[in-house]
Amino acid sequence: MHRLLASRRSFSPFLAILVIASPFAACAPWELGEDDTPDIGDPGSVAVAAEPPPAISGGTLAVSKSALRAVAADPDRDRVWIVDLQAQKLTAEIALQKGDEPGRVVEDDAGRFHVALRRGGAIVTVDADSGTIVDRRDVCPAPRGVAYDAQADALHVACLGGELVTLPAGPGAATRRLKLDRDLRDVVVDGDRLLVSKFRSAELLTVGADGIVMEQKKLPNFNLFGQEFAPTVAWRTIKLPTGGIAMVHQRALIAPVEIVEGGYSSGGCDGSVVHGTVSEVGTPDSDGQPNLAAALPSATLPVDVAVSDDGLSYAVVAAGRSEILMTSRANLNVTMDSFEGTCVEAEQRVVVEGEPTAVAFAGGSVVVQTREPAGIQVLGAPNTAGNRVAKVITLPGESRRDTGHEMFHRNAAGPMACASCHPEGGEDSHTWHFNPIGPRRTQFVSGGILNTAPFHWDGDMSGIEAIMDEVFERRMGGMHQGPRRVKVFARWIDSLPAPPVSSAPDAEAVARGEALFHDKAVDCASCHAGAQLTTNDSFDVGTGKAFQVPSLVRIGARAPFMHDGCAPTLKDRFTNPACGGGDRHGKTSQLSDAQIDDLVAYLETL
Repeated sequence: MHRLLASRRSFSPFLAILVIASPFAACAPWELGEDDTPDIGDPGSVAVAAEPPPAISGGTLAVSKSALRAVAADPDRDRVWIVDLQAQKLTAEIALQKGDEPGRVVEDDAGRFHVALRRGGAIVTVDADSGTIVDRRDVCPAPRGVAYDAQADALHVACLGGELVTLPAGPGAATRRLKLDRDLRDVVVDGDRLLVSKFRSAELLTVGADGIVMEQKKLPNFNLFGQEFAPTVAWRTIKLPTGGIAMVHQRALIAPVEIVEGGYSSGGCDGSVVHGTVSEVGTPDSDGQPNLAAALPSATLPVDVAVSDDGLSYAVVAAGRSEILMTSRANLNVTMDSFEGTCVEAEQRVVVEGEPTAVAFAGGSVVVQTREPAGIQVLGAPNTAGNRVAKVITLPGESRRDTGHEMFHRNAAGPMACASCHPEGGEDSHTWHFNPIGPRRTQFVSGGILNTAPFHWDGDMSGIEAIMDEVFERRMGGMHQGPRRVKVFARWIDSLPAPPVSSAPDAEAVARGEALFHDKAVDCASCHAGAQLTTNDSFDVGTGKAFQVPSLVRIGARAPFMHDGCAPTLKDRFTNPACGGGDRHGKTSQLSDAQIDDLVAYLETL
């Protein structure tokens, strides 16, 4: 369906809040009583969306090759918006199925646009001229990235579960299905090869024409004022017009993080344990090595990136600050003999009202998608004063404002937000070294985490109130939050669904593994029981200290494992006694290699 719609009045109140890498879960009671019901029409009030909006994923906008049309996927409203950039008006609204959560958008040579449905498990094809859906094809449970291959007139879809699916750009079933590593994010066509990014680890896989992974490349660590940072959370990977790819991602501190009154002490450009940047791989001037990029301290939650047609300028969405950062490639290039060259500010910072989530270039203009209110903003070329004037195209979607969502994603005054370490409600795969606590792996916060109190690996946080008081206020020096805001925050966290599960390749192995899991002689299910697969207790399982029994919900997607991240894979958890704890952590030493494989196959389905 499609229709033309009138604009509505917009507002954009924000709550600035700073949250560090800790499991920001909540425990009941978080339900709102009648006295807590907010007035959503009052911009100054606490807002509660009737249906909690999904976590920000970013990168949901495409501008046509002609630069005359923008196609924006709206995961908050399950819509696709088609906008005439020249006439500056909405031309069509396309309704998707409830819960589809549309994501990446790509145009093919026939002028059709293809949208990955992150929870709909499909690719939907849109005719932008008529504003209609012309095809919908299932591809995998959780499609993330999509690229158009002009030479083959085909689409390549990268999926969270590790599937890499190829299908015709026109109608037709998939022509190839590969199974790669989990956590795939974006896919870029590079001649007869495909470059596929991994989300949390910021790695890049090179897949040959024969479907074989030729190379798996992790971006290098980065030394900033004597402290080392590791690459994490590759929010978006795009193709560069001059060759190679650009990846907007975060880096996380490896050195010990001091826990002191009033804040976690760290280092970096701005005292943050996380910063954003744009790294390039495979460019003509790189000699095959990733270009080392300077830290962008103002890039709080860098959920999207776009590059100009000449390849010289980047636009980065800093969703945590509601800003678009404009910077040149030259500004990001690091000269290692220059102490000041490792930390740079964007050459231009444009505040965008309405919570920006995606960006694209259209000639000399920059096109920005906002989520609340839904809108498209066109930032024109810089004027004589160097400023970009915004032309706003307001979209008619209902308000999805939610204070819990804002608290999780926004920090207008600082370099981090909750989502910096818990992207999309998950985790960043990073092991933090807290002094004096020790190494602690970032934990998952979606899929019903409220039911697993007490929180933290050490079980030292009884509930959301304890986390807000101890972590947010004492350790972070944050402002005290009233009980209603805490409830609204907990409500939104509780709404985060677990990621979709991919089907198991060997159902018989899964069945054997399930039997082993519940076998009392193996003794997994005595601790990992119930809906969340945890008893919420603490035990010393041979690691030298009592830790909380973690939920096993979607455990297969959460590598590395254990409280200190010592097991790169689930199999390592069982085959390395120094890491997994031996028979005090499930009696598995008597199992054969084949039985361990069966047990892992079952865990991968949870």
